[in-house]
Amino acid sequence: MDLLDRTRSRIGPLDVAALAVARERQDHLTKPPGSLGRLEELAIHLVGITGRVPPSVQRKAVIVMAGDHGVAEEGVSAYPQEVTGQMVQNFLRGGAAINVLARQAGARVVVVDMGVAADLDSHPDLRSCKVARGTSNLARGPAMSQEEARRAVETGIAIVQEEVARGLDIVVTGDMGIANTTASSAIVAALTGSPPELVTGRGTGIDERRWAHKVATVRRALAVNQPDPTDALEVLATVGGFEIGGLAGVILGAAAARVPVVVDGFISGAAALLAVGLCPGAREYLIAAHTSVEPGHRAALGHLGLRPLLDLGLRLGEGSGGALALPLLEAACRILAEMATFAEAAISGAVEPPHAPAGDADEG
Repeated sequence: MDLLDRTRSRIGPLDVAALAVARERQDHLTKPPGSLGRLEELAIHLVGITGRVPPSVQRKAVIVMAGDHGVAEEGVSAYPQEVTGQMVQNFLRGGAAINVLARQAGARVVVVDMGVAADLDSHPDLRSCKVARGTSNLARGPAMSQEEARRAVETGIAIVQEEVARGLDIVVTGDMGIANTTASSAIVAALTGSPPELVTGRGTGIDERRWAHKVATVRRALAVNQPDPTDALEVLATVGGFEIGGLAGVILGAAAARVPVVVDGFISGAAALLAVGLCPGAREYLIAAHTSVEPGHRAALGHLGLRPLLDLGLRLGEGSGGALALPLLEAACRILAEMATFAEAAISGAVEPPHAPAGDADEG
C-alpha cells in the first residue's frame, strides 16, 4: 500500500464522543443558547475533528505551495511566468501579503517548490520538492503524467506529516503559480459539471477580451483531455497543477492526523475538490475561510457544501484569506475553554415559561 492509500485509510469520521461532551458544555455556558452564532458551531466542529475538549489552534502553519503551468503560454494571465519564482523569493524574504497576515495571526509560513519553472536558490525556509519544471500545456494535452500526479499528492502528504511532527494544531492552504486559476477553472468545471464560462474568472485582473480567451482555453482543455469526473487523480493529471495536487495532499495528510484544514481561495478550493474526490471523508476536516471573487470558488464551495467565514472581496491566494480566518477560530476555541458555565459562575439559568391556568386553555 502506497502513501496515498495508507493516508486515505486513516481518515475517519468526526469524534462522536468528544462532540457530545463539547455540546453539553456549550449548552451550559453563560449566554443564551446560540447567541454566539457560528463561533459555537466552529468550536464544536473543531472538537469533532481533533477529539479534544476544548480544542486548541495555537500551533498554526500556512503551507504555500508554488508551481508553474504550461498553459501560461496561451496568454491567459496578465503577468509573465517568471513572477512565480520571484514571488517565492518574496515569501522567503517575508515581504508578501501572506507573511504579514501570518505574522499577525502567529502562524509559521512553509514555502514549498512543487514545480516552479526556474531554479531557485537554496534557502533554509524553502522545501524543494519540484516534481518538474512546470506542467505541460493542458490546453494541448495532459498537464502531467499519472505518476507525477500521484507524486504531487504524496509530496503534500509528506510535507504536512513533517509539520505535524513539529507540532501542528491547524493548517491553512496557500498557493502561488501564474496561470493556476486557469487550471483550477478546468478542475472545478470537470468535477462539478459547471460550464467553463461560469467557473472561470479574471484571475490576475485580465480584461474582457483575454477573459473570453481564457474561457475558450479551459473549454479546449476539457475537450482535449476528457477528464473523468469520478477519478480525481485523472482530473489532476489531465488539467491540474503540481501545487494544486500538493495542496490536495496537504488536506488528506492533515485529515489523517485529525488536524483541521482552513481552505483559502479558488486554487485551494480546487485542491479541496480533488482531496474529497480522492477520499470523501476528508470533507469533514475542511473549514472554508472566505469567498473569493473568483466565480469558480463559489462553485467549489457549493459543491463541497462549505459555508465560508468571510467575504472580503479577496482574490490574492497565498493563504491570505485563511490567515485572516485564524483569529475567528482561535476565538471559538477560547470561548469553549475559558467561558464559565452557569454553575461555575453561580448564575441562574433560563427558566421555563409559566403554565397557563387550566381554565385558560382553548376549548376548540
